[in-house]
Amino acid sequence: MAGVVKQLLARPIQVADTVTKVADEAQSFKQDCQEIKAKIDKLAGLLRQVARASNEVYERPTRRIVDETEQVLDKALTLVLKCGRTGILGRLFTIIPAAAFRKLSMQLENSIGDVSWLLAVSGDNKDDEYLGLPPIAANEPILCLIWEQIAILYTGTLEERSDASASLVSLARDNDRYSKLIIEEGGVPPLLKLAKEGNPEGQENAARAIGLLGRDAESVEQIVNSGVCAVFAKILKEGKMKVQSVVAWAVSELAAQHPKCQDHFSQNNIIRFLVSHLAFETVEEHSKYSIVTKHSSSMHSVVLASTNPQDSDKKEHEMDSHMARPMGNQATPSQMQNVVTNTMVMKGKNVGSSATPLQPNGQANQSKGAHPIAGARSHHRVSISGTSIKGREFEDPGTKAQMKAMAARALWLLCKGNLSICRSVTESRALLCFAILLEKSTDDIRYYSSLALMEITAVAEQNSELRRSSFKPTAAAAKAIVNQLLKVIRQGDSDLLIPCIKTIGNLARTFRASETRVIGPLVKLLDETEAEVSMETTIALNKFATPQNYLHLNHSKAIVDGGGVKHLIQLVYFGEQMVQFPSLTLLCYIAYNVPDSEVLAQEEVIIVLEWASKQAHLAGNHDIDELLPEAKSRLELYRSRGSRGYH
Repeated sequence: MAGVVKQLLARPIQVADTVTKVADEAQSFKQDCQEIKAKIDKLAGLLRQVARASNEVYERPTRRIVDETEQVLDKALTLVLKCGRTGILGRLFTIIPAAAFRKLSMQLENSIGDVSWLLAVSGDNKDDEYLGLPPIAANEPILCLIWEQIAILYTGTLEERSDASASLVSLARDNDRYSKLIIEEGGVPPLLKLAKEGNPEGQENAARAIGLLGRDAESVEQIVNSGVCAVFAKILKEGKMKVQSVVAWAVSELAAQHPKCQDHFSQNNIIRFLVSHLAFETVEEHSKYSIVTKHSSSMHSVVLASTNPQDSDKKEHEMDSHMARPMGNQATPSQMQNVVTNTMVMKGKNVGSSATPLQPNGQANQSKGAHPIAGARSHHRVSISGTSIKGREFEDPGTKAQMKAMAARALWLLCKGNLSICRSVTESRALLCFAILLEKSTDDIRYYSSLALMEITAVAEQNSELRRSSFKPTAAAAKAIVNQLLKVIRQGDSDLLIPCIKTIGNLARTFRASETRVIGPLVKLLDETEAEVSMETTIALNKFATPQNYLHLNHSKAIVDGGGVKHLIQLVYFGEQMVQFPSLTLLCYIAYNVPDSEVLAQEEVIIVLEWASKQAHLAGNHDIDELLPEAKSRLELYRSRGSRGYH
């Protein structure tokens, strides 16, 4: 910084000295030249003062002010040189307007004001009085305020820097343009430095400002390139929990605006630290689950104990019974406790005996009882073990709850559309945490947990390997999650309803033929008066009935048996347009899959399909244009074979 500033100041100081010398030799307008000289001397003194304080000078406004000052000094030199010409002819052909000196004098006053302000905000000549606006920022006052706060971030005390970061938070909240200016004027590096070195209040303000600055992909890209990932990772590992919760929120904001930054955060172990915060006081440390007690009777134990393949359906039915009555047996551990215990044991058994988990510093943990966590495939193996942060158990409950909520929010947006992160999360304790938090946590934590599950299952829906490894029907954590999802869907009156419906739909291809408890609650929601709920429910049911689902025939029959046809007909006829499309698609799937159903004949579905084919707003849809004729054809075929006639 010092070398750059001194280089910038070298020519203006040289020009100022030249003007002073030429002004003393002026032959005309001597008085005006002396007035100009006096101002130049003052300006040159200020410029030299800036050069001496160059280690503390804020570079961004310095460049702009020095450029403007240099232009004024060049004009002064040109004017003074004209006054130095001698002889009659020289004075005759030299025309200097009367206003030229007045204009130049005003410009020099402005430059003196700009350089004085620069010295003040850079730590030199600073007092407790308001600095005011420099002339250079007269047309854009907010720029001056941003410069002033960023300069304080560079040169102020920790308390002053904390206040300055709070001011930038207020500015960044106001509008996008202010956020852009803060980034353009170099505000991110000192904010990151404050987040790393400041007191807790300053760290919170800095992290909050960074989260607010990431309003678009370009801004996030600049913030990431400034090193935000490493700073945030260090805070999530070692910082105060209040600061960590703001950092987790900032991570979620940056990931929401620019999904390409997800991998940068993952490479800096941020996923690992977020899962650790989610698991803190949600599940116990995994090293405690290295041995299965002989009294354990969880769902997963039942699966492991089964050695006869012919008994698998029976065992699954027994597991469903256990899941439905978590308090039914007072002599055994609770449902969720069993899920946690046995899932962690199985994760340990899937890992080679030579493997050791990584600690937050990346070193292998050889301590007694350490238990590695790994995925189903060795090359996807990751370790997301808990980070031991001294003192966090003494935080107040509100802070702990806020930390969990923000960790879940960050994981939601980091997992969105990212296969590698979803794989890392599902191979950790996160699925267990989400299941537990959906059951018994506060509203915000439950909401963000449901959104995280929605995004993870959306990725799993498109990736068969992730779907099979993380959401197989016998996985205890997956079954616990489904239980909680169905509980929300049956209640049907919370903010969790939409994400839970979507999650069940994303998991449509993971359910077995014997799993009959899923379709019924969804079908009941078709009678919901809220259009969005009806739309998401029909979309989810479409994923069960589509031919891409291996069990589409079983699921279609279940929809019919649950009374879904009558509701779908009502939605096709009278629903809003956003509900009509998926409802008609689902009705076509059902007609194609089970055309011999007596219910379809009784409800005269073929008439509904004929009506829909004549509606321009429905028939214009590409998917429906293909499905409608096939569905009608199948229904007509079974009618002609003697099935129950239509009226």
